[in-house]
Amino acid sequence: MHSAVRGSEAVISVIMPAYNEGENIFENLVVFLDTMEKLALPYEIIIVNDGSTDNTKAEILRFQASHPSVKFVSYDVNRGKGHALKEGWKAATGKYLTFIDSDLEIHPNQIKFYFDEIERTQADIIIGSKRHERSVINYPKKRRILSKCYNLLIRTLFRLNISDTQPGFKMMRKEAADDVFGKMVVKRYAFDLELLMNAIRDGYSIVEAPIVINFLRANGGRIKISDIGQIFRDTMGIFFRLYITHYYDKVTPVK
Repeated sequence: MHSAVRGSEAVISVIMPAYNEGENIFENLVVFLDTMEKLALPYEIIIVNDGSTDNTKAEILRFQASHPSVKFVSYDVNRGKGHALKEGWKAATGKYLTFIDSDLEIHPNQIKFYFDEIERTQADIIIGSKRHERSVINYPKKRRILSKCYNLLIRTLFRLNISDTQPGFKMMRKEAADDVFGKMVVKRYAFDLELLMNAIRDGYSIVEAPIVINFLRANGGRIKISDIGQIFRDTMGIFFRLYITHYYDKVTPVK
């Protein structure tokens, strides 16, 4: 077994955004650490507290007290998952970066399969797809409808040859992340789309892989009807920066 490491020794950097997960985050981190210990690879875990208003920060610090190798990034104001992932990227040193939600709806035992796939295919990015024929999805009807509608929107706007952009599980090579993250603007709902569109335009290869999702949140999760307008605005912002203002052609990645 390999323990968590610091510095350039890490092969896999696991970046976990967390927002108001105080009720479960300590136990979830135990699961993440136990799972990563079973990998035959050096790794690092980076947990990012995205301005939680509950006891998430205190619970992470309680865990870190007995596991000091776990990196912890925290700030006081909620800025969205995209911002959290970007902060995690800044702290990452591994050859491969894995983005996975901290709520255990996607279990970290899938990381080994994704690592094997990125090595086997030599892809730059592996993304989980709910629409992959081998995916196993326990998802409420409300989220299925929202997902299908959003997928139709982005296929219409971007002609994107990817079946699903939204699951919170991706693995990418560090050099691809360094190129793409420095151009990112979206902080919240359309972050995944912006990441993939920039990766494609920069010539990075993307492979979709099966994913297992066990939806845990009540009432369809955190996305509310009131959020749909912001999702649409974020998405249209990407469209304008990509096709109208050509912002992504002008910006120099910040590494």
